[in-house]
Amino acid sequence: MAIEPLSEIQHNVEGEAVAPTTTDDGEVLSRGRLIWRRFKRRRSAMVALGFIGLMFLFAFLGPLVIQWNYEQIDPTSFLEPPSSDHWFGTTQIGQDVFAQTLRGLQKSLIIGLLVGLISTSIAAVVGATAGYFGGAVERVNLFLVSLLLVLPDFLIIAIISPRLKGQSWLWFVLLLSIFSWTLAAMVVHSLTLSLRGREYVSAARYMGVPARTVISRHILPNMASFLIIDATLAVSGAILLESGLSYFGFGIQPPDVSLGTLIAQGTASAFTYPWLFAFSGGILVAIVLTVNIIGDALRDAIDPSSKSRAAL
Repeated sequence: MAIEPLSEIQHNVEGEAVAPTTTDDGEVLSRGRLIWRRFKRRRSAMVALGFIGLMFLFAFLGPLVIQWNYEQIDPTSFLEPPSSDHWFGTTQIGQDVFAQTLRGLQKSLIIGLLVGLISTSIAAVVGATAGYFGGAVERVNLFLVSLLLVLPDFLIIAIISPRLKGQSWLWFVLLLSIFSWTLAAMVVHSLTLSLRGREYVSAARYMGVPARTVISRHILPNMASFLIIDATLAVSGAILLESGLSYFGFGIQPPDVSLGTLIAQGTASAFTYPWLFAFSGGILVAIVLTVNIIGDALRDAIDPSSKSRAAL
């Protein structure tokens, strides 16, 4: 039996083979080109992608063009509204709100990306190994998933996080990641159960290909659609969770800042000194909204059964 190369076969998120897509002139589109072609036809998705790109430039290049550091105090400006000297105004102690917003945006974006990447990777490994090996490995992995699902993650992180004050914020990323992969792992487990009986997986196993190679080259690539979407949505979920924890004082600890800490500091003055709250709150809402738009567009672009498939 001839086995077609994996790169020549297109599969949907359930691992089912679908017919290759061609353009009007007969050109066969690769899976990556097909996904990009369908994705960019969503104008809202392209706008959202451009906005996220601008936010990264804004967060990491902005500090290079301003004269204030997020910890620096201007003794001549206390609770000053936005001006040419302080673009987003100043706080009660004279700190530049623009510099603090940039710092908070940096932290929230980095945490969101790292948590999304780590949690999706853990979900892929745990779910795929459980579904592929079965038996004791499956029972142990699913028990771990079930245990984490019933634990109150917000409460546990709220208890542990303040005790990490003075430590690297990467510990906080690890805490968020530990509780962010369980649902995705259950989906990966189900997909693996359906994929391990496919012809190309069976052929690889009969040829003596090691299990880790089968999983990495044949199982996971055929659920890449789901993993990409999960990672995208995990980013927005992590940003919201981090902001919520930081708002209540359980996330990023002073003197560092994130969008959540800035929102918490400005909430009491939201109507009297709105610049303390509006900029960080508005940016948080915009980022989460745009990431969700990108995730929704990726789902439609990747899923062959999507209605957008016809709009090539």
